[in-house]
Amino acid sequence: MSLAAQHRSVLFLALGGTIAMTPSTSVPGVAPTLTGSDLVAAVPGLRGIAVSAEDFRKLPGASLTISDIVDLVHRLEQANREGIDGIVVTQGTDTLEETAFLTDLYYRGSAPVVFTGAMRSAAAAGADGPANILAAVQTAIDAGLHEAGVFVVMGDEIHSARYVRKTHTTSPAAFASPATGPVGYMVEGTVRLRHPLKRTAPVVLPLTPAPVRAEVEVVTASLGSSGILLEGLEEKVAGVVVAAFGVGHVPQTWVPRLAALAEAMPVVLASRIGTGPVLTSTYAFPGSESDLLARGLIGAGPLDPYKARLILAAHLAAGTPREAIAKAFLDYA
Repeated sequence: MSLAAQHRSVLFLALGGTIAMTPSTSVPGVAPTLTGSDLVAAVPGLRGIAVSAEDFRKLPGASLTISDIVDLVHRLEQANREGIDGIVVTQGTDTLEETAFLTDLYYRGSAPVVFTGAMRSAAAAGADGPANILAAVQTAIDAGLHEAGVFVVMGDEIHSARYVRKTHTTSPAAFASPATGPVGYMVEGTVRLRHPLKRTAPVVLPLTPAPVRAEVEVVTASLGSSGILLEGLEEKVAGVVVAAFGVGHVPQTWVPRLAALAEAMPVVLASRIGTGPVLTSTYAFPGSESDLLARGLIGAGPLDPYKARLILAAHLAAGTPREAIAKAFLDYA
């Protein structure tokens, strides 16, 4: 460990997840039990770095909410104002790509924020949590990530929060950035960046103490679907993201319902593929991307449906006008 690393401070925020799970004494399986201090203590390589652990939540990743992440960002910005050098957040991998992305939309601090987790619980053979924590801490205190935003570190790979995806249900190498690749790697305890970094979020959204709740749901196109799930959504949600086929297509039976929804609320057109952009003007049949955009839907550009949902929900909570919401998605294109 370098002398510089020994003089840097890290805030370690534990939210729960597989990384904090041990076998249950009452039913088969594992559940979150370990504290942040437990997780830090299990990593010998952290000795000499000033790591302060806090238990922010103790939940599986699937049970985290947008409100939890808004609260988290408030804590991150407080720590940044207090002069912390880097911040590590541990949580469940089910929603890690979404929480990291939402945090990057809101977080305005200069201290790097690094999310990590584990695909294997602490009691499993070959548990990956300790190695991921060590790499995350080493990344968080690296000068090359200062003022660069939010990252995900898994399996010694450093990913931008904007591009990272969970691509496998069980593999320790589950996280990847299909569109770009990692921004860097951990090599012998040292960060190796592929290029200099800067913030990837085009706009950092304002964060109020109690943002307005904005319900946004994703509706996925599938072969032969009638679109019945779109019926009545204008009475239930504030916005909709359509996870369309390919470059932005839906069954033609969906078109009347989507056109009506687009008159009532923002409807964002994304692709269920998850990699590659929604097009704007290549196809011209009913239910094609150009047809839907002409009917008032908002193109998500290269954003997958889950990240598009978070952008839409955040802007609706902030009271962003509809025209500005459309521009926000253009900024990502």
